[in-house]
Amino acid sequence: MAVRTELRTRAADERETLDALRAAAEDLPPPERAHAFGERFDRFGDAKLALLGEATHGTSEFYRARAAISRRLIVEHGFSLVAVEADWPDAARIDRYVRHLPGAPPREEAFSRFPSWMWRNLEVLEFVDWLRAHNAGLEKDSRVEFRGLDIYSLETSIAAVLAYLDKVDPAAAKIARYRYGCLTPWQSEPSRYGHRALMGGQTCEKQVRDQLLSMLERRIAYAARDGESFFDAAQNACVVRAAEEYFRVMYLGSKESWNLRDRHMFVTLQALIRRRGRATKAIVWAHNSHIGNAAATSMGWEGEFNIGELCRAAYGDDMVAIGFGCDTGAVAAASDWGSPMKVMPLNPARPGSFERLFGHSGHARSLTDFRPPQRARLRELLSEPRLERAIGVVYRPDSELLSHYFRASLSEQFDAYVWFEKTRPVTPLEEGRPEGAPETWPFGL
Repeated sequence: MAVRTELRTRAADERETLDALRAAAEDLPPPERAHAFGERFDRFGDAKLALLGEATHGTSEFYRARAAISRRLIVEHGFSLVAVEADWPDAARIDRYVRHLPGAPPREEAFSRFPSWMWRNLEVLEFVDWLRAHNAGLEKDSRVEFRGLDIYSLETSIAAVLAYLDKVDPAAAKIARYRYGCLTPWQSEPSRYGHRALMGGQTCEKQVRDQLLSMLERRIAYAARDGESFFDAAQNACVVRAAEEYFRVMYLGSKESWNLRDRHMFVTLQALIRRRGRATKAIVWAHNSHIGNAAATSMGWEGEFNIGELCRAAYGDDMVAIGFGCDTGAVAAASDWGSPMKVMPLNPARPGSFERLFGHSGHARSLTDFRPPQRARLRELLSEPRLERAIGVVYRPDSELLSHYFRASLSEQFDAYVWFEKTRPVTPLEEGRPEGAPETWPFGL
């Protein structure tokens, strides 16, 4: 009898949750209709920080939706910084392109390494070209920036620091080469450095720290020559220090390396905002697992934190975190890290997941804002932990439950949620520079 009563109660709660969701979810036009899609997000324009998520790294609709939202926030609400879950040197090449900055582009194409399709795709290119056109009509100091937050660029960040010092301080460049020489054997395969450190081998912690400190000690002299170039070089030195620590601790456990990476991304975001000015309004593009409040997920319950949680502590109600989800369709992903990209069909959302719940809401595309006072009961219902899907650059459909689901309280994780019933993969870019593209075009030489 008790079991039957409990099952009836659960069924009643499920019906109430679904009814409340159907009433709150607002239909959205396709994200290709950028103006119509973006204007639905005017309600978030007063925030100082807008975190825009994704449930996969290879879904076209997520990129197009974030682009449409960002365009609206930039044009109508004064946002002036787009910071993305990407390596600093690669994003810096995009930034020079969109802000029409002088200087020869680096030798290597932006986002040419695995997983190249994550940022080197048609959806990103269309937003980047729009941003360049938008910036063309603005004064230099008012142009919108495009920046990277991540730490995986050990080799290219070292090269960038050395190239900068070769130009401004050859004597300091010689010292930097000696210090970074400690990492030279491991630059192409930094995970081997982490394994060596775990086995008790000599580390390069002091050398990379000393190099960063020596650059910061000369920051007044360096910045006086070219503040933009010094800031880029100093951030690359910060990346080298963070990357050295990341690969050194990665074998100690996923929690330590995850927290180090997200702390670095948060600190980088803060440095970008601080440099531009306290009135800066910023947009972040990153995976749901980074921008949602980790304290409302099994990640946080096990000791991990993320950008979203750190931003919530720093900005409170001055920030908004918008999660994204989908049910079926296809995704661009690899079967294993370093493997070729494939277009894979998405498994239908599992029973007991938020995705299955939204899939039954009757909306092909929707925005659900959890913040209004009249949504208190919906927030309560969606705070009950359920499964949530997270796909990165690797997708393993055969082990999806273990590989790609975690538990979360959705209405505590996000302020709002964007839903797509069926999705398509991103479109990777072809090699080379299109005819007529400027020399600074970031995706080819």
